[in-house]
Amino acid sequence: MSPLPIRTGSLRGSNPSSLLLALLFCLVAAGCASQDTGPRHLPAVGVATPVAPARSTATTFGALPGWSGTDPRGALSALVQSCQRIAARPDHAPMSERVTYAGAAGDWRGVCAEAVRLHQSATTAVAARNFFERAFTPLALSGTGQLTAYYEPLVEVRSRPDEEFSMAIRARPGDLLTGDLGQFIAGLEGQRIVGRASAETFEPYRPREEIERYDLGVPLAWGRPVDIFFLQVQGSGRLVYPDGSQARAAFAAHNGLPYVSIGRVLINRGALSPHNASKDDIEAWLNARGPQAWTELFNENPRYVFFQLQPLGDSSVGPAGAQGAPLTPMASLAVDPAYHAWGVPIFLDAAVYGDPDWSGLVVAQDAGGAIQGPLRGDLFVGWGDEAGFRAGRQNAQARWFVLLPNALAARIARTS
Repeated sequence: MSPLPIRTGSLRGSNPSSLLLALLFCLVAAGCASQDTGPRHLPAVGVATPVAPARSTATTFGALPGWSGTDPRGALSALVQSCQRIAARPDHAPMSERVTYAGAAGDWRGVCAEAVRLHQSATTAVAARNFFERAFTPLALSGTGQLTAYYEPLVEVRSRPDEEFSMAIRARPGDLLTGDLGQFIAGLEGQRIVGRASAETFEPYRPREEIERYDLGVPLAWGRPVDIFFLQVQGSGRLVYPDGSQARAAFAAHNGLPYVSIGRVLINRGALSPHNASKDDIEAWLNARGPQAWTELFNENPRYVFFQLQPLGDSSVGPAGAQGAPLTPMASLAVDPAYHAWGVPIFLDAAVYGDPDWSGLVVAQDAGGAIQGPLRGDLFVGWGDEAGFRAGRQNAQARWFVLLPNALAARIARTS
């Protein structure tokens, strides 16, 4: 799910170090831009020696469960999209400031060039599989993780509010500030802080309840409250107007506060059972109780997502993920960027709801507020009602295998 998880926690009531206080002062005194422009370009200091993911072992494609019957053409398309972003970076630029196993952009030039050539031809499943076998080395990650799914919903909206379409889809407020901690503290590159300036301090941004109460963020469109809440959970959506025209509500920012699952809240209250807490179950619970119950439950989740409107353009192209690449159904994965780098292919040994022939090969291209840990993934399954039905029921255990270019994997093996 597209919003990037920010795990800074609340600064209010804490005892931060003088270094962090200095950082926050700098963020405010420097007048951080109200738009998230990303980290500054810092002088090159060399790429850290790549180190294998924790508790991983090199293996073979023959050891990947079901690999010989897979069709990795979707993953090949997703990889080509990621490679376009990698191509714009210098050779020495790390694939991730936080994940050394992925090496630098230059380590991926060769496999990217071959992937692009293969993708431009009318390739077969066998040819795509042979490419990955020839160009990559799989590393098995120890342990078993969790695989859920997300999608791009179709959301009916209006240009003006009425009794039914009463909740706003909001643009990013001008007072919402972000900063890259790595600009101030070595080793924290890529970790972002979100908040607002207040007098002479920098503090966490307002929670959901206050954003709605104070009407923060220009309304872009109006929808049914339940639909808008789940639009925020998914991170993007296709807005459908009464005349049939469509636009994309693309992720713009979030308020930096922790994501809280309202499904988990209802389970903890005893209102739903753990085996009957899908999106449909939650919606049924909400619709049976009305707006007063909605507001109270929604406010249990302080995370709030802001959007920007974009022309839909090609309806066969998915929304952009955190890497900036458009997401490919059944081939794009949201991961925790503290453990995985954008553009890395990952083979998942997992059951997928409604698609027993799914190949299992995906590319890390997105992130999500609830996606935390080295073995936690969220599979993008597409857009529309059918995709939503599948996403709401996807929850399976998964074994993970990271694929690295052969030369990079060999270098890691030597240093290990």
